[in-house]
Amino acid sequence: MRFPVAHTFDFGPAIFDQDIEFRLWAPLQGKVLLCIEGQAPEVMKRGEDGWHRLRKPKTGKTVRYSFTMPDGLEVPDPASRYQPRDVHGPSEVVDLSAYGWNSEEWRGRPWEEMIIYELHVGTFSDEGNFHGAIAHLDHLRDLGVTAIQIMPVADFPGGYNWGYDGVMPYAPDSSYGRPEDLMALIDAAHERGLCVFLDVVYNHFGPEGNYMPNYAPLFSARHENPWGQGVNYDDEQSEHIREFIIQNAIYWITQFRFDGLRLDAVHAIVDDNDEHLLTELARRVRAAAADRHIHLIVENEDNDSDLLIRDRQGRPERFTAQWNDDIHHVLHIAATGETFGYYKAYSGDDDKIGRALAEGFAFQGEHMPYRDEERGKPSAHLPPTAFISFIQNHDQIGNRALGDRMQAYAPQASLKAITAIYLLAPQIPMLFMGEEWGSCDPFRYFCDFNEDLNQKVRDGRREELSRLPGFDGDDLPDPTARETFIASKLDWSKREDAEGRNLLSFYQTLVELRKRYIVPLLKDIIPETTRYDVSDGVVAAEWGMRDGARLRLIANLSGKTGKKEADLAAGETFFSLGSVDAGAVSPWAVRWSFHPA
Repeated sequence: MRFPVAHTFDFGPAIFDQDIEFRLWAPLQGKVLLCIEGQAPEVMKRGEDGWHRLRKPKTGKTVRYSFTMPDGLEVPDPASRYQPRDVHGPSEVVDLSAYGWNSEEWRGRPWEEMIIYELHVGTFSDEGNFHGAIAHLDHLRDLGVTAIQIMPVADFPGGYNWGYDGVMPYAPDSSYGRPEDLMALIDAAHERGLCVFLDVVYNHFGPEGNYMPNYAPLFSARHENPWGQGVNYDDEQSEHIREFIIQNAIYWITQFRFDGLRLDAVHAIVDDNDEHLLTELARRVRAAAADRHIHLIVENEDNDSDLLIRDRQGRPERFTAQWNDDIHHVLHIAATGETFGYYKAYSGDDDKIGRALAEGFAFQGEHMPYRDEERGKPSAHLPPTAFISFIQNHDQIGNRALGDRMQAYAPQASLKAITAIYLLAPQIPMLFMGEEWGSCDPFRYFCDFNEDLNQKVRDGRREELSRLPGFDGDDLPDPTARETFIASKLDWSKREDAEGRNLLSFYQTLVELRKRYIVPLLKDIIPETTRYDVSDGVVAAEWGMRDGARLRLIANLSGKTGKKEADLAAGETFFSLGSVDAGAVSPWAVRWSFHPA
């Protein structure tokens, strides 16, 4: 189908019935040549607004093109839909409206139903592409998850990357397949009742293959971030850069029919305009797909709860939810005992476990020694569904020196305990690929730049990790080696081992219990009624409903027998791990119960 005028895009080629209009916003250049393979270069017509345009008749065959600057630099289209020869090669015209959708009636699912599964396309399957991911969708449906979240796919340099070094936001990376292959993955997921979210990166561009600064003011010296100068969202001529990014978000939602986006590191997006880029983006994305359930997720190290505010009807005004690193950190420490790096700020204070479970953020404005500054804003007024909880994700695994998963170094009893907590807690849970069968395959950091950048990555990685206790630089896998990427692929055969089958059954049981007991309660939880208490290593938390009913958790994450006067009356225990009796709670015990009004 063709989308209405409201979903047309200024960036990239415009396809009409008889011809194609090629367009490039290049205000820093007085002349730009359009170079179509097999044809002589032609000068594009420049407008006063800095746009260079040229219409060419359709030829009925594959059209690949690039632009040449006056100094001879040949560049791809920054809004390319497909890069068959990677980021330094020509762009290809793709008519996305030609795809025939099978899931035409799909409108998404309510947020309360979300059970998210994060995956990396290149390592999720042996094939390492969109079609390889489709082959495993039945497993995800049978597991019971309701959404997949795909790590960034915007075209990056080389054959393998986490995706956060993308330089062409509109082009799915060619190593994963064509744009139509990504559409087929989303289509197949929707046919199985699965939502699909895409991780997008709007806080920086990768270090190789980004040609835009040669002809447009992409960056601004007004702001800096960990990757250098900030993206120009509020300086001179920033309106076109803002539009380039906002239209990209709308593009993924409307053209590819993603059910939502996860915005990477929004704390690094600085904008001094009256309407912040994030607010405008959220507003316009929701308006572009008003007839569907659209969910917008942020990663925000500053714990800025203002991004998660709800209106009087309880609907998100800006963003639906945030990845909650705080809940990960407190559960990780409880299960592993690790207290190095940022974990130290969460250790020695059991109260943070209860606070993160009941109120979302553990730091709500208090001083955080690791950052040496105050962190966060109050969050107890927000519904639990404003937070996404997890015990593993790409960052928390991949940023370890060896990329080792918790299954490789934490006791099974403690892992089952924290799994039973996060999968049944009222926050929205997210699994990381392979977690459900206890995969021990590492998920390491990997990238594939030119040799000069590769060496800088090796040196930087070694320096960064050398600050961690027990690190031996000689053991560090080369992040730029293909072997490191290959070692991170999931071994699906382990799912069929006895241990794999047992743990998978455990996860399936918890997911089924969540759907039966927790999901129906989520819209009725009143944040102001939430209470928690931590004593003698035992955590007790309670969430109240509008009708007076209560959801209760009692958990002992101390590894030793704890004492807690447990209210065992008038409730239905729907999950129990270990022994919870009045006055005593066994090590790694977890008890969930529902108490009617």
